[in-house]
Amino acid sequence: MTIVTTERLSLRPLLPADAEDYAAMRFHPAVAKWLPPAPGKVQEGDFVALAHAAIERFAVSWQERRLAPWGVFRDGRLIGHAGLNYIEQFDGVEVLWSLHPDAWGKGYATEVARAALAYGFDTLELDRIFAITLEENRASRAVMQRIGLTYRKRVDYKGFKDIVWYDVDRAGYAERISSAAR
Repeated sequence: MTIVTTERLSLRPLLPADAEDYAAMRFHPAVAKWLPPAPGKVQEGDFVALAHAAIERFAVSWQERRLAPWGVFRDGRLIGHAGLNYIEQFDGVEVLWSLHPDAWGKGYATEVARAALAYGFDTLELDRIFAITLEENRASRAVMQRIGLTYRKRVDYKGFKDIVWYDVDRAGYAERISSAAR
């Protein structure tokens, strides 16, 4: 099990026992509006079942690719998910984060995104990592810039047409790290 700790947070793969807390975060209306919709028409009672299915998909990805979103924990409480995700449509790995609104504005997204980039470049030795979000998601775009990603283009993804793409390659990441150390 790949566990990462940051200054304030603990990141670990989600477990079936996390499903209720994960569903409460993932399907919170303020969070869900920024994420691709769940498949089909979903009733509120289905949220935990969908969370279980996501956790199972993440477990498979951990086994097959050594990457997936982690659960993000603060003082033992699940506050979100973040990490890396392979997206077949783009044949690449994205860095992602989603946090419960109670955790917004505290710098946690930047903290976990930096940890995910470090894992992707330093441990998995990836060549490039990207991030995508809706154009109007200014908070996520600001995180992308803070972690050293650069805007590149617009893409279509899961029915969304107004998606912006940011990325960084291994050399750009290494330069950002060495500049920060100076």
